[in-house]
Amino acid sequence: METVQITRNGKPALPNVSISFGEKLFSHNLDLRSNEIEILQVNVGKLCNQACKHCHVDASPKRTEIMRRETIEACLDVLQKYKIPTLDITGGAPEMIPDFRLLVTEARKTGAKIIVRHNLTVMFEPNQEDLPEFFHENEVEVVSSLPYFLAQQTDAQRGTGVFDKSVEAIKRLNAVGYGIESTNLILNLVCNPVGAFLPPPQKSIEADFRRELKTRYDLHFNNLYTITNMPVARFLDYLRRSGNEEKYMQRLVQAFNPQAVEGLMCRNTLSVDWTGKLFDCDFNQMLEMPVSAEVPQTIFDFTPEKFFGREIKTAAHCFGCTAGAGSSCGGTVA
Repeated sequence: METVQITRNGKPALPNVSISFGEKLFSHNLDLRSNEIEILQVNVGKLCNQACKHCHVDASPKRTEIMRRETIEACLDVLQKYKIPTLDITGGAPEMIPDFRLLVTEARKTGAKIIVRHNLTVMFEPNQEDLPEFFHENEVEVVSSLPYFLAQQTDAQRGTGVFDKSVEAIKRLNAVGYGIESTNLILNLVCNPVGAFLPPPQKSIEADFRRELKTRYDLHFNNLYTITNMPVARFLDYLRRSGNEEKYMQRLVQAFNPQAVEGLMCRNTLSVDWTGKLFDCDFNQMLEMPVSAEVPQTIFDFTPEKFFGREIKTAAHCFGCTAGAGSSCGGTVA
């Protein structure tokens, strides 16, 4: 078994595997390096109104990590100066930080496409009821997690009552045009498996979601993304408590798909944490695995030419992104 030195709460933060991800790439004559940066994914903090069982961020209402104004301004400067096409805002619940709306409105002025990872229920927090209108006004693409189209499975992962609130939130988004074919207001849903298994084929489960949400609740959305649960943070803790760690990791390794490597999000995405530190992806960020030491380490020192062709840092969790059809923040990749 591979020995992993990174620790979390006195335990390894990554599971042990029989073959490292780097060795797996080498066995397929693959070299994982970055292309041109097309997406700046900014994690504005760990504060969230939920504490989901699968959360790789360990976000919750008790967290206090929040991106400061100077870091937000540095991200905006990079967007403006280098014309990075897409800003992907995540958290936590990004809407809960004080400067969230400033980030969105100023980023829109740069011409960047804006994606917000919106958990739906934050809409019911104080002073957030106008989020559908705010998203509409700023032409934000909304991406929201909904583990299943039934309450039992969704609430098991995200908390009691979350499903009913999520349904109401989607209705409010639909009411201003989100998810409606005749508009350009995009609402994409994300499905994570509730247990220790791989997601079903994206197209088939999307058809199920579309049919059931329409029939049961008259809800509309544009696309459904399936994302593999990553063996990081709370989900790894769950695997260990339930005795599923070894079985799940074997499943991921055995499902390694070399064709998924080309489409991995780390190739065209750069991740920024709430302090401005840079990472190859959001999962590496949560494991405190920064970008290669050969490139600038913070958004304050960023220049795109130094990041092109850099070697991506990998570890055992990367098998989650290459299992089966592959997995990224935009769903399957192969």
